[in-house]
Amino acid sequence: MTSNIPIIASGWVGDRAKKTLQIVEKFVEEECIPADAVFSAQLGEGAKRWESHPPIVDELKEKAKKLGLWNMFLPKNHFKEGAGFSNLEYGLMAEYLGKSRVASEACNCAAPDTGNMEVFAKYGTNAQKKEWLAPLLDGKIRSAFLMTEPDVASSDATNIELSMRKEGNDYVLNGSKWWSSGAGDPRCKIYIVMGKSDPNNKDVYKQQSVILVPAGTKGITIERMLSVYGYDDAPHGHGHITFKDVRVPASNMMLGPGRGFEIIQGRLGPGRIHHAMRSIGAAEKALDWMLMRINDPIKKPFKKQLSEHGVILEWVAKSRCEIDAARLIVLNAAIKIDESNAKGALKEIAEAKVIVPQMALTVIDRAVQTFGGAGVCQDTPLANMWAQIRTLRLADGPDEVHLMQMGRNENKRGREVTEKLKRQMKETDELFRRYSIKPGILKAML
Repeated sequence: MTSNIPIIASGWVGDRAKKTLQIVEKFVEEECIPADAVFSAQLGEGAKRWESHPPIVDELKEKAKKLGLWNMFLPKNHFKEGAGFSNLEYGLMAEYLGKSRVASEACNCAAPDTGNMEVFAKYGTNAQKKEWLAPLLDGKIRSAFLMTEPDVASSDATNIELSMRKEGNDYVLNGSKWWSSGAGDPRCKIYIVMGKSDPNNKDVYKQQSVILVPAGTKGITIERMLSVYGYDDAPHGHGHITFKDVRVPASNMMLGPGRGFEIIQGRLGPGRIHHAMRSIGAAEKALDWMLMRINDPIKKPFKKQLSEHGVILEWVAKSRCEIDAARLIVLNAAIKIDESNAKGALKEIAEAKVIVPQMALTVIDRAVQTFGGAGVCQDTPLANMWAQIRTLRLADGPDEVHLMQMGRNENKRGREVTEKLKRQMKETDELFRRYSIKPGILKAML
């Protein structure tokens, strides 16, 4: 059994998945992690970083295909196009992929393509699947998902303003989007765009639609690429894009007008699990680096190795506890999705979405602290890992939105638990009387 399958989840992992997990682990540790530095070197410097992609990625893709590590993310109980694994089984694989910058793309399991392929597979017409899903599944093209806007509070998706106006057999789009991840890649050929098609609908959740817009359509301008704490993530990129009278056929509408919220909820749920499991992989990698640093015989503050300082060992122990606990939360959510669907696992998905990035950031920060100045520069992967994980507290909905919804739902139990506790206190009073006990301080505590 691979080491990252908790006993409590082992019954849900099939023999084929266990064998694949071993292959994934070997591929990531022996092929992908050593290739991460090569990726950066081949990327080069300056504007040319946006014009091509490092050839090491294509080499790794070919190796991954031969190993059968391709499109593992599409869950078998919801899609026929994937590799036949459950959300739980892929979640365990995604943990390994999260240890390397190039591993997810090498296996055609990189965001935002994974979520976008799920959208096509679940909601696309046969024509849309043929034109866009097929080449995405083959890894021949890439895609972007355009939802967030710079001029409104996009954490509340009802605020989205990009206009979708019907004109004859077309829709005309006007507005702007940002954090359009993947839009910088020259292989990005299709945008999945959310906008407002029926602004006067009394139901605010039926005002939005999702439409397909081929990259390069007339009227689209990529204004700039946004950086994440100074990292621009070339050639992938996070684009700030404007639409001016962009005309696309009405047949590009997904599922139908007014069904945007239905689509994005179906897309974002599994994606949050993927991000969470990759974050656990990043946390494991950070702990590896921490262990290497604290056992470096050359580094001896106050004449002791770092591993001889009690506070450092406490960091190591806490990191192990937190990683293992977070993994169980994510796998629980994955099992719930497998047994129902993303809508049936909203609470479990939200728990994972909130807890896991915070855990990973804490572990990475401890590793940074053990390295001192080296931890915040380019000499280790830790600074870049921290920057990438930090975005996950905002991506797919900020933590506060999920916490607010979870708090509201949990608070619905208020009347029930109040009645239960009052019944218990009443029963306690009866027991006091039966045994002739004076309540005193004890009753005050109850």
